[in-house]
Amino acid sequence: MKQNKNPRYLALRGIRYCLLALALYTVNVYALESDGDQPIVIDSNTATYDDVKAISTYTGNVISIQGSIRVNSDKLVVYFIEGEADKMVFTGNPARFKQTPHEGDPDITGEALTGEYYPKKNLLVLIDKATVWQGSGAYSSDFIEYDLKTSLVKAGEKASATKRVHVVLQPKNKQQPVSGQQSPKGGNQ
Repeated sequence: MKQNKNPRYLALRGIRYCLLALALYTVNVYALESDGDQPIVIDSNTATYDDVKAISTYTGNVISIQGSIRVNSDKLVVYFIEGEADKMVFTGNPARFKQTPHEGDPDITGEALTGEYYPKKNLLVLIDKATVWQGSGAYSSDFIEYDLKTSLVKAGEKASATKRVHVVLQPKNKQQPVSGQQSPKGGNQ
């Protein structure tokens, strides 16, 4: 049986494959615990699929969502192994992500020029001008690993003493007196 090598046919076939896979799931926003079990939904201006290489490429205002994880990028390349997304490489100027670690907790956000997301490992790697904001702190480096399941951030590379990590830890805000109450100095606010 002769395979159709028409690029348009292959792109449509890849898009149909993704749409079919997504149609089998209901899409809801879940907290961290189940993010890895949710489907990956991708919206973009263009999409191509190379069946021989098992690579799907999305360009133009790319938005990819899996549970509470959201990545906005200029370009996204998805590498498939046996029909499942194994590695997703996103780029932007910068590309941005956010995730809700636990229901009711503030989002963890970050950005980098390049990112690699490994859905099966729940691992996000940010490369080149990377920053992650977590609570009142910010971690900046050219290399940051973020474990989506445990919310563990690792910045810097052990093999390189020339790549530095910059961390900012903000003090907690002290509770301000309610308007009309006297301040500790005795005057009104």
